[in-house]
This record gives sequence, structure tokens and C-alpha cells, in this order.
Amino acid sequence: MYTVYAIKSEIDGRIYVGFSSNLERRLKEHNSGKTKSTKGYRPWRLIFKEQCDSRIEARKLEKFYKSGKGKEILKMVP
Repeated sequence: MYTVYAIKSEIDGRIYVGFSSNLERRLKEHNSGKTKSTKGYRPWRLIFKEQCDSRIEARKLEKFYKSGKGKEILKMVP
């Protein structure tokens, strides 16, 4: 089982979208600076998550939320 997630930077409000089989571990990696692409914008806050049954399904959903329309949906989440 995979989880597609979106996190928001408390520094500048940017949104990062990804997926993981272990969401708790992945969020710790983002907030501890182990992820190069998110290191400079810590701390991060989880704003969205959705479970998927397969990696393929999770990847498709991740691509949607990284698209223009998907990002607009995520920007409306407080």
C-alpha cells in the first residue's frame, strides 16, 4: 500500500507532492533535512494524503497533483 501526500513549507508556503510506502518515515526525512529538494524549506506540514493500492496507481495520482490542475486543488487546502 502506498500513500500519495502533499506537504506545505511553513517558511514560504511552497507545496511538495510525493508518494511513499511509509509516510511517517518519509515525513521525518523531509523535516530532518535528509531530502535534498526540501531541505532548505523546513519545517513541513502535511496537508493532504490519499491511500493507493499499487505503486502504479500512486504514481499516476502523484503526477496529477504535480500538474497545474492538481496544484490548484492543493492550494485551496488550508
